[in-house]
Amino acid sequence: MRTKVTEEGVLIPKKLLEGIDEVDIRKEDGAILVVPVNGADPIFELGKHPLSADLRDASEKHDRYLYGRE
Repeated sequence: MRTKVTEEGVLIPKKLLEGIDEVDIRKEDGAILVVPVNGADPIFELGKHPLSADLRDASEKHDRYLYGRE
């Protein structure tokens, strides 16, 4: 499909975006990519299900407890 670039940019027909709520638009190596974005950003999931532990330094030394190294 070809479309004209106007002063406002380019209009992407809704039928090409069926079932998509959000897209990421970026330019890479001279190509413009319109990539569907998964609805939930994983960064917002952090801390939703915290664990209880009897460790006073878990936030400071989490690598030690998770991976066995400092």
